Formats: sequence, structure tokens, C-alpha cells
Amino acid sequence: MESTQLSDKIATLALEKKAEDVVILYLRPLTTMADYFVICSGSTNTQVKAISDYIVANLKKERNRPQHVEGLSNQEWVLLDYSDVIVHVFQPHTREFYGLERLWGDAEKIEVKEEA
Repeated sequence: MESTQLSDKIATLALEKKAEDVVILYLRPLTTMADYFVICSGSTNTQVKAISDYIVANLKKERNRPQHVEGLSNQEWVLLDYSDVIVHVFQPHTREFYGLERLWGDAEKIEVKEEA
């Protein structure tokens, strides 16, 4: 799966688990670290874990496994590294504190909303 399709799929999966403020940052013109960041919020530790687990489980069905996972122990910020797409699932206060959208302010920002 190409990185554009993967980032869209991840955003959709996050929304299915009721993630809030889902945003895709297009980073390819700015860095070689990744093509996309998918950033979203869950309101509690339980929801952050549920969103992260749901993304991993559904992508695993398509033989797409993260290369690295961080943050599952405290569940305030879970990072899922799919090489060209890096997923950040935050609690709102942690997301605000680290401000990835501000840090990568030059990136194209795509807000993802649930379809009605």
C-alpha cells in the first residue's frame, strides 16, 4: 500500500474508533523521515489504547505491521511507525504540549472529518 493510501486508511480507522481532531500532515517535501504524520486524539488512556490497537489490528489483516511502537505503557502518546507513515495518538493535553502541528507548520495539513 502506498503512503498516501496508508495515511488515508489510518485516518479512517482512527475515526471509526471515535478519535478526535484527526489530521494528516504531508511531510514529503520537508523531510526524508516520513511522507505523512497522522495525528489524532483520544480523551482517555483507554481510548488512546483502543485507537492504537484498532489501527494495528486492522492493518495487520492486510499484512502491514508497524516497524516500531512506543508509548503503550503510559498511553498519553502512542506512536506507531509504519515507515513512510507515522501515527501519533495523543491525549489532548499531551498533544497541545508537544504541538506537532506547530512544529511542522510548513507541512500541508489535511483535516479529516467523519462522513455524514
